[in-house]
Amino acid sequence: MPIMCAQPSPPLQPQNVDRESIYQWVSELSNSATRENALLQLSKKREVVPDLAPMLWHSFGTTVALLQEIINIYPVINPATLTAHQSNRVCNALALLQCVASHPDTRSAFLQAHIPLFLYPFLHTVSKTRPFEYLRLTSLGVIGALVKTDEQEVITFLLTTEIIPLCLRIMESGSELSKTVATFILQKILLDDSGLSYICHTYDRFSHVAMILGKMVLSLVKDPSARLLKHVVRCYLRLSDNPRAREALRQCLPDQLRDSTFSACLQEDKSTKHWLAQLLKNLEAVVGMSPLGPTPV
Repeated sequence: MPIMCAQPSPPLQPQNVDRESIYQWVSELSNSATRENALLQLSKKREVVPDLAPMLWHSFGTTVALLQEIINIYPVINPATLTAHQSNRVCNALALLQCVASHPDTRSAFLQAHIPLFLYPFLHTVSKTRPFEYLRLTSLGVIGALVKTDEQEVITFLLTTEIIPLCLRIMESGSELSKTVATFILQKILLDDSGLSYICHTYDRFSHVAMILGKMVLSLVKDPSARLLKHVVRCYLRLSDNPRAREALRQCLPDQLRDSTFSACLQEDKSTKHWLAQLLKNLEAVVGMSPLGPTPV
């Protein structure tokens, strides 16, 4: 049965910037008494101040203050007692870290300091309350900002961490927005040759990814999302670039991607429609290799 999908909303318009206020708020981050308001104000302005990231990274005590905000939340995530106020405050700190992660002059140092690892405890949380959903989504945004740059250094770093299983868990059980960002992160990892090789290196890694993607397709039949479908299809298409994974996908690709289930949803999305057509074409090619399966002991 064909299903319809909602389209994403347009971006917000930029705001005016008062440089002196920016300098003052950055300075106030190092003072616990003035930090909360400074976090709020800077998070509102982060997208309209091009050099905010270098200011944050190189100003004395600022990165430590941001990490302190993150560490202060650890005791309230297990047991899960995080309040909306606590979530909003730490997410403002995470928004500033995302700014640092996305800037070319600070990204490498950000990775070398292993800052993303401080966020992983938030991605481990499973509570469905709004404060936790907001915390996970904002944490994913930091990782998403890193992979959006398409830099090898980022993928190399992430492959040494547990980000793939963390993303897969969120893709299976998170909110729509969290699922979308987590799938985007997986997509970006797959689009890198080392990432594709890593995921297809063993049967267990590939089968876990394929299983979660399959569950997502079934979920999208019930709760359609154009942007989430786009990332799911792109992940499948990239997996089909690996010969052994391609053979396995011939057997496990969901029927809903082969028939007209999503035809109405894809009508207005030419890129996803093209990717799906290319995926099906790849899977129709002549079989020439053994499928990706359990490695004999």
